Amino acid sequence: LTSFRLTLLYSTVVFLAREAFRRACLSGSTKRNWTKTINLLWLTVPLGVFWSIFLGLVWLHLLEVPDPSVVPHYQAGVVAFGLSAIIELLGEPFWVLAQAHLFVRLKVIAESLSVVSKCILTVILVVLYPQWGLYIFSLAQLLYVSVLVMCYVVYFVMFLGSPEATKKSFPVARMKALLPNFLEDETFVNWKEARLTWSFFKQSFLKQILTEGERYVMTFLNVLNFGDQGVYDIVNNLGSLVARFIFLPIEESFYVFFAKVLERGKNVKDQKQDDVAMAANVLELLLKLVLLIGLTITVFGYAYSQLALDIYGGSMLSSGTGPDLLRCYSLYVLFLAINGVTECFTFALMCKEEVDRYNFVMLALSFTFLCISYFLTHWHGSIGFILANCFNMGIRIAHSIHYIYDYFKESTYRPLAGLLPSPFLVLVYILSGVITGFSEVFFCCDKGWMARLIHISVGALCFAATIVTMFCTETKLIHFVRSQFLSRYMKKGT
Repeated sequence: LTSFRLTLLYSTVVFLAREAFRRACLSGSTKRNWTKTINLLWLTVPLGVFWSIFLGLVWLHLLEVPDPSVVPHYQAGVVAFGLSAIIELLGEPFWVLAQAHLFVRLKVIAESLSVVSKCILTVILVVLYPQWGLYIFSLAQLLYVSVLVMCYVVYFVMFLGSPEATKKSFPVARMKALLPNFLEDETFVNWKEARLTWSFFKQSFLKQILTEGERYVMTFLNVLNFGDQGVYDIVNNLGSLVARFIFLPIEESFYVFFAKVLERGKNVKDQKQDDVAMAANVLELLLKLVLLIGLTITVFGYAYSQLALDIYGGSMLSSGTGPDLLRCYSLYVLFLAINGVTECFTFALMCKEEVDRYNFVMLALSFTFLCISYFLTHWHGSIGFILANCFNMGIRIAHSIHYIYDYFKESTYRPLAGLLPSPFLVLVYILSGVITGFSEVFFCCDKGWMARLIHISVGALCFAATIVTMFCTETKLIHFVRSQFLSRYMKKGT
């Protein structure tokens, strides 16, 4: 529970301090005054300091503090996780530059090294100094953000001034240019970007409530006991792996793509029609891609949730509410998948006035979501949180779909067709769900390892049939995946 709270503190500080700046500074073309953009990005650091201090005081004085004899060093943990958020914000100008210029490999390497370093340090300290308690997780978190920032800094130290940077006409020539710079007879920041940032900043409060609302309800209202909160956190972390490692990179990368290809605030008739055609085609195929990934996880996640939790945590996780939680989360992943792509297109195209109007929608949605979370939890325990999240995502998807439909209705393009898989593939999904469901009843999970292997084999056959059907019915999507994803990584490997 304590690590759950500290992670929530860290994610809240980071989100509130940088989300609005990222969205504003990644909008539009890369041909901009990067000095002013970098100046604007450095404002995330003092904002992060403010949120770290403010929320740290809330965590220490307004929330229930764990018994020091049971959970020692809680105060040190709050300080460490708040400090880690500030350290991560120091790398924000580097991250935005890398993202805007599609340095995909840098991001993958930096995050991989950070996670591996964090895991290695955690294991070493848990084995050697288990009595350190929260000190271990605090040090691991500080190492994680330090390695992450250093990877970006070291890369740009080597990259800037190199022949490759000159060949690409990179807009920044020296490391000094990545520090705050005051320009004579010019404003410190681009005021158009600053105003857009303010619009996204107001929205970031509401989006954070919608993203982490159930955690705030659990933390501040204590609607679940500590044991149920612990199980929920484990299931949430397992279920969100796909969202973090697949859907989030897709959303971040293609937000930049749509923001570059189409001009914010202009209707479809005023855009270059070649760009509209390309954006519509990419959006349709992206929707189809994430829909099929989400459907696959939903269908197979239902029959294999209990087995996964039994292998991961034993009967403690697989015998209680854990399997039902993970089954519901498998459905929630489908909503997450569709919402990520639809919102990345919507936010890349909305003008400042539309963003401001959407803020009112999110305000009403945030209030509704918190109320529904509270009542559903009293009615159905921790599963109520996931059901409330599905409702929340459903409303957001409906808004984004309405925006996309209105945007393209005056053109001949219909990218929302990507949400309609082939009927034959849908039939295979239904059959796979029924077959694996019966397999779980007969073979899982208290009938020995041989029965489990049969259950796994049945799932493998159904999964193989689904993939083969996908290759036969969604040829356009397969070509898109090969050309946009697989070929890119193959080129990097050579």
